[in-house]
Amino acid sequence: MLTLKQLKLNRQTDEAFTLTELISVLAMLLILGAVQRPSMANTHGKGQVASCLNNHRQLVRAWESYAQDNEGRLVGNLDGGNVSTLSNSNRTWVLGWLDFMGGNAFPSTSGGLANTNTYLLTQLSPLAGYLGRTATVFKCPADTSLSLGTRGDPRVRSISMNSYMGGNQAYTAGYRVFGKLSEINSPAPSKALVFIDEREDSMNDGTFQIDMSGATIVDYPADWHNRGANLSFVDGHTETWRWQDRRTMPQHRQGLLLAPGVVSANNPDVARIQAATTRRVVQGN
Repeated sequence: MLTLKQLKLNRQTDEAFTLTELISVLAMLLILGAVQRPSMANTHGKGQVASCLNNHRQLVRAWESYAQDNEGRLVGNLDGGNVSTLSNSNRTWVLGWLDFMGGNAFPSTSGGLANTNTYLLTQLSPLAGYLGRTATVFKCPADTSLSLGTRGDPRVRSISMNSYMGGNQAYTAGYRVFGKLSEINSPAPSKALVFIDEREDSMNDGTFQIDMSGATIVDYPADWHNRGANLSFVDGHTETWRWQDRRTMPQHRQGLLLAPGVVSANNPDVARIQAATTRRVVQGN
């Protein structure tokens, strides 16, 4: 028979063991929680990439369908002040100049300020009917920019079109601007860029301007997707490109716009985009 002293000792030993177990379990839970957090964030990031790629697929299909229904002619792609006039809605794939002050103004009956104006996308865009008149496809879910920079409502657009598509004037003289589907053979359709994610602090009109001389970055591609952006191509496929050069990914400063036309010679990211943009005009063609 155990003595009273032995019973007390056993009880103390049991309690000490139970406390140790509890501490071990808590430590394990903390470790598991720390492991799960980046895993959950990674899952969230992958979901945004997939959603954005789906938006690109819908846009490029709509872009192609428009051309097929219009004798091969590509939808327009106006830039600058041309996107601030309602009467130009049939001349460009999207209207509206975005900034961090609400964007340019349209009559209230047409949605008001461009930054939050879905009417321009769902009713006035020539692609709207091919997209089920939904606005979500024009924006990457990873874009968290606000209408007034550090406050306001979410902006409605973060995808732009290759400036050499749609008959706009070439940014760099001597390079081909494509006006019809049949003209796109160099680059090949599988390598010819149509749409690209554009950074929130570079976004303005719907045109992604590309300097083919390689001297400068005019508009900046997004870097939301693990230091990369999503792109769609003439043949309808999509890709995620991750950038290598730090100059392609300057620091984000909420509510502040990047300066355009920054020198970026010998930047491999710029060269990659150029290769998917257009080619020199061949004399006699």
